[in-house]
Amino acid sequence: MGNFIPSSDAWTTIEIKGAKRHALKPSEFERFNPEILGLGDLKANSESIQAVAAVFDLAGFTNFCKQIDPHLTVPAYISNFVPWLMDQLKNEAVRDKTDTGVSLWHPLPFFTKFTGDGLLVLWNTEGMNGIYIRNLIISAYQICRNYPQDIYRTIKTIVADPPHELRCGVARGTVFSVGDNADYVGSCINVAARIQKLPHLRFAFNRRGFDLEAEPVNKDIRDKFLIKKVSIRGIGDGELIGIPKADWNRLTPADQKFYKEP
Repeated sequence: MGNFIPSSDAWTTIEIKGAKRHALKPSEFERFNPEILGLGDLKANSESIQAVAAVFDLAGFTNFCKQIDPHLTVPAYISNFVPWLMDQLKNEAVRDKTDTGVSLWHPLPFFTKFTGDGLLVLWNTEGMNGIYIRNLIISAYQICRNYPQDIYRTIKTIVADPPHELRCGVARGTVFSVGDNADYVGSCINVAARIQKLPHLRFAFNRRGFDLEAEPVNKDIRDKFLIKKVSIRGIGDGELIGIPKADWNRLTPADQKFYKEP
């Protein structure tokens, strides 16, 4: 998506004011247009979908790419990380499995997009009950917990100084299709991305739209998360977010002061 690579016969020689110039052929020049983005018909009517967005991001990925010979280490890392994360999204949704079917804690994502240093994941929540939606929080958090215990232990024997932590922000809202449903935009994506960047946290979710008290009350939600108030740039000064208690307890008192009581 977005690649423009002129073919071997795309070039010609032209003469301008008596000087010969290396130039693209007109047909190749015109090939650089919105179609290379792979979005389809950009004039197509946008469809709105009620969704939960999760933005997974690798802490330290930029510095990892700066090491010597990144053309060798980055593909080695990505080729292990992306399949692992896709498997995690699938496996964390599994409640029970038999030879004839798979029972799920919640539906699988309808859209995933590689962002260069992580993944944007969208679940369609239309018709999904509050318990299923709540289960998405548990799945996303568990994936972040699995990273250092699972793939990190393996990948650090393959590449030097791989990203040490997988972060995630989760938010609920409405997304809107772009082109022929090839991409999506929406405020919940922006919120999830901003939450993912909050200091000192590995995981957090926006409180808005999640029914944490719905019966049956999930013990993981009740006992493992705290609700705090925080200022999120471009979103609001009093946003409520859920933070895992285990992560909160690892913060220093100075770091905890960034997050207020509701």
